Amino acid sequence: MKRILIILKIITLIGTSTVSLVACNETKYNQTQLQELKEQNKINTKDGILEWIAPQEKPFNQIDDKYYFVVWRSNSDDGWRIIKFLNDTDTKKVLDNYGRYKLIFKEYSPFYDFTLLIRGERGDPDYTWKTDDGTYFKFLYRWNNNDKNVPNLVVDYKTGEVKEVN
Repeated sequence: MKRILIILKIITLIGTSTVSLVACNETKYNQTQLQELKEQNKINTKDGILEWIAPQEKPFNQIDDKYYFVVWRSNSDDGWRIIKFLNDTDTKKVLDNYGRYKLIFKEYSPFYDFTLLIRGERGDPDYTWKTDDGTYFKFLYRWNNNDKNVPNLVVDYKTGEVKEVN
């Protein structure tokens, strides 16, 4: 019985330290840095402003019925893609497919927050927006004007630069 308790304590300690390490991997900005980044990365359109969103803002904690634009790619050698989706559900939905990869919104896990996830076929690694360093997720933008005049955007395949189509 004593050995079982010792083993359980060791497992608990290992699990706790692993979760702590994963949590430390997230980039956090102070309020000033966040505002500067938002100003630098916003996109002015003819009908409003696309707001740049950082993972620490946790935009998908609630259904807000707003449009979001994700600039992503399936691996570091592929070109950038852009997709638009409406945050209108708290269930999983596939937003885009490219080759053997899928961009998934709200993948459920009891251990991690996978609000945006790139998932390949069996054996391929998963990539999350929350922990990505810009290799697979370039930008996330929110359109705050609800359904009114949602802009049409294009992305430069090589650079990931986003522009409005007039």
